[in-house]
Parts: sequence; C-alpha cells; structure tokens
Amino acid sequence: MIAVPSPQQMTTAAYLDWEPRQELRYEFVNGSVYAMAGGSLPHNDIAINLLTALRPYTRKQACRINMADAKVNITPHIYRYPDLAISCDERDKTALDALRYPNLVIEVLSPGTETLDRSEKFREYRSLPSLEEYVLISSTQIEVEIYRRGERRLWLYSAYQAGDIVKLESVGFEFPVELLYDQVILKDSEEDEEERG
Repeated sequence: MIAVPSPQQMTTAAYLDWEPRQELRYEFVNGSVYAMAGGSLPHNDIAINLLTALRPYTRKQACRINMADAKVNITPHIYRYPDLAISCDERDKTALDALRYPNLVIEVLSPGTETLDRSEKFREYRSLPSLEEYVLISSTQIEVEIYRRGERRLWLYSAYQAGDIVKLESVGFEFPVELLYDQVILKDSEEDEEERG
C-alpha cells in the first residue's frame, strides 16, 4: 500500500477515535496521519496467495493472521498497516483495534512504497521485541527477502528467487517461492507478451 501524507496533526487518542470512522485507512506516525492508497493487482494477488497458504497453518498453531486492514501498534505514537502480520502471542488473540506483539510482519513491495518499507518501517518494526522476521516480497519480479532477528541487535538477511523454498522460521512454515506468484501477472511478463504479440 502507498502512504499519502495528510496535513492533519493529532494526538494518539484523537487518531484512535477518528480513524475507524474514515472511509480510507490511515497510518499514524508521531502525530501525523498518512492515507493508505490502494495497491496494484499483482500486489493484491501475492498477498492473497500467501494468506491462503498460511491461514490453515496458523489456525492449527493457534496464531492470529491479519491482512492489510489490521494495524500494528509499534509504539504509543506509531500505528502501521502491514500487508500481513502474524501474532502467536496470547495478548493479541483478543485485540480489537491493533496487534501489538506480532512475530512476523510481511510487506509486499510496490515502486511507491519500497523505500519506506526498507527503511523507516523496518526500523520501526524491528523495535518490537516480539518481532522475529520481517519479510519483503517484490510485486515486480520473483524475489523474497527475509530479515531474521539474530543475537542482540543483529538481523540476518536471506534472499529467495525462482526455484527456492522460502522458510518462515518464526512460524515454522515453508513453501516454494512460486506459490506467491501463482497466477500473478508481473510487469516484466506483461512486456514480454507484448513484444511477442
């Protein structure tokens, strides 16, 4: 999703009261609100493919999985909307407004959000003691990147491409990377079709 800055400034309490009554979703960062614009069809298809694969598994593990309309409370002054978040923490099982203890956060990258997802959002998410993995999935090519919490403040990096098996260690789930891109039309494959046509 693309965050569009809004001129509004408000307190956290005002945001939590105001945002559920809005047509759009808004992220909240230190008093500023950011409208969330829609993503592309490949972005949406990838998120649905992953949700479809993970949902039965996470239910068996007694974990909660939420998609783009569920926000994560990172600090008292930061609320974000990841594409998918999984929490196996008992405290999140009854949450009504936001997850607070996710162990896995997934962002599907778009050209307009990639820099934000890789920098500011990653800095924010890794401040959560519960977070074990942060996953970035490309919506323009077959590529998955995972940052895993190591010792102390160390984050370990793994990259996956076509033919690889992706391992989500935080929830003990693995799958072929192609599962994410099943029936997804990527821009490069669209251009290849036009050149052949």
